[in-house]
Amino acid sequence: MIPESLKQYIEQTILPQYDAFDGGHQRDHAQTVIGESLKLAREHGADEQMAYTIAAYHDLGLRYDRDTHHIHSGKILLADERLREWFTEEQLLVMRDAVEDHRASSKNPPRTIYGAIVAEADRQIDPETVIRRTMAYSKKLLPEASFETLYQRSYEHLLEKYAEGGYMRLWLNSERNVLGLKNLRAIIRDEARLRQLCREWYDKNK
Repeated sequence: MIPESLKQYIEQTILPQYDAFDGGHQRDHAQTVIGESLKLAREHGADEQMAYTIAAYHDLGLRYDRDTHHIHSGKILLADERLREWFTEEQLLVMRDAVEDHRASSKNPPRTIYGAIVAEADRQIDPETVIRRTMAYSKKLLPEASFETLYQRSYEHLLEKYAEGGYMRLWLNSERNVLGLKNLRAIIRDEARLRQLCREWYDKNK
């Protein structure tokens, strides 16, 4: 059971911070990661209160930069004195480690079940959502670029991260992500379909 006071603090103070981030990391993203983390925590017998809070904090480091945001996010969580109302110092250290371990490009497996939970929940491998987020980030990096430039950058990123042999790993192999990854890889292989989806996003977001 998650205390109502913790829920209020997260919803009123933590989640609104996501409103300042890019289109792929807004409040709805954090809420989705929270929901999936709670589901996975129940499935794996983990502490739901810890999983809930880890998910809420996992991307806050984006206020600093993208490349090291997972490290900054862990520091933000550990430095938040309000969290000591609900968690022990030992729990907070585990939670910090979990936040640090969520990043998809990490070459090492998560150190605890909590890191595996937030990493798996963060994947959110809905093919069209992944493609939209990839195009959105490409446009953030290259706001004046043509469709072809944005498409090529996005295509290369999708290949590097999600295609067979890509760096993205599923640590818990949730049914949702396994199926999503299979469908996403099929789209990546069908370049005409991928181009069509990217063009649809581009035309709506010129």
